[in-house]
Amino acid sequence: METELFLEHQLREDRSVIDLLSADYTFLNERLARHYDIPGVYGSRFRQVQLEGSHRAGLLGHGSLMTVTSYPNRTSPVLRGKYILENFLGAPPPEPPPNVPTLEEESEDGRALSMREAMERHRVNPTCASCHATMDPIGFSLENFDAVGAFRQEFENQPIDASGTMPDGDAFAGPAGLRGILLDRSDLFVGTLTQKMMTYALGRGLEYYDMPTVRQIVREAADDDYRWSSIVLGIVRSAPFQMRRSH
Repeated sequence: METELFLEHQLREDRSVIDLLSADYTFLNERLARHYDIPGVYGSRFRQVQLEGSHRAGLLGHGSLMTVTSYPNRTSPVLRGKYILENFLGAPPPEPPPNVPTLEEESEDGRALSMREAMERHRVNPTCASCHATMDPIGFSLENFDAVGAFRQEFENQPIDASGTMPDGDAFAGPAGLRGILLDRSDLFVGTLTQKMMTYALGRGLEYYDMPTVRQIVREAADDDYRWSSIVLGIVRSAPFQMRRSH
């Protein structure tokens, strides 16, 4: 419900799509506010709530997103990293090779491994390491959110290391650091969003010959602060949409 209300508000207010990354408010009821450890929200009705601090800002702070990118019993830097690459940066990683070994969750002496320790063991395999180089830093930056999106500083009484480095050398840490990386690449984010909206509007996957149109829509939307209306109108006025065939 939080994410649905947030997106509905963004559309109705014709906000900049960049707000999906940076909005300093969300929609909560008492139960969800308690889960987020946010005081002063009472009752079952969802209402707009101003956020303090930066770790909950935008979609990256939503428990819904953290939950769908986790396993039932633990977080997954791989799922989270893959989700961000696909849906925020338009750079999906390759499919995993067959027979990928399962993740070890305990050391030889029975100690619970942190997610970073478990992934380091997993990446000993060179075949695995090449794919994880991009996904893992993004996923680790979200480790402060547990499998259902509650914020935490420790795992098994050990501080969580939420730092990472992008392949181009940019270092960051935690949800706020990842948000900064995405905002620095806001053109990629807007382009990815536009591609997904256009795919929906056309009812088909995009081809290479559609990409100049996508880039044109993004360039023109930049003059209007990337507002939702500018992207929607750009798609509706585009040749691929105007000339689409109905079935």
